[in-house]
Amino acid sequence: MKVLKLSGGGLPQSWISLEQAVLHYAADEVRWETGAPVATYRGGTNAITGIQSSITISSIIGTKGVPKINPFSAKPGITNSKLFMRDRNLCAYCGDQFLTELLTREHIIPYGQKGQDVWMNVVTACKSCNHRKSNRTPEQAHMPLLYTPYVPSLWEDFILRNRKILADQMEFLMAHLPKNSRLHG
Repeated sequence: MKVLKLSGGGLPQSWISLEQAVLHYAADEVRWETGAPVATYRGGTNAITGIQSSITISSIIGTKGVPKINPFSAKPGITNSKLFMRDRNLCAYCGDQFLTELLTREHIIPYGQKGQDVWMNVVTACKSCNHRKSNRTPEQAHMPLLYTPYVPSLWEDFILRNRKILADQMEFLMAHLPKNSRLHG
């Protein structure tokens, strides 16, 4: 389970472990919190009061300090799992939906034709369509794209990089997605 760490202004910064979240709480770096409590850590007992210390971790925390991620300069890295999620496991050529193990990262302009491995040049393709297209552009192969690639926003990237997002974390992130995001419903 991961905690969604935000800047004090509410911009996503990272997915952190429960242990990392405890350190933020213990160092008094949590400016605000929202979402459901996900864990409680118990410490020692105060010799004078007899009260045991505890820290309850929320699923989403806003921390003090200067944000490490600037949403306007953030460039999400490409992985196959993020690409397939962005494209909803749909082949960009035949339009069918496939299990992840039957998909490939397909370069619209192939490497052999000076294509690059960037979000705007990659789509999800089934192995059959990828093989049929080969080292050609969609036009050369007479295989038009059924959808266009796009670079995920910072908010989309946070959804794409965590497979086990809690409901309240997902609701928070979805509320900030661009209207044209493929991740909506």
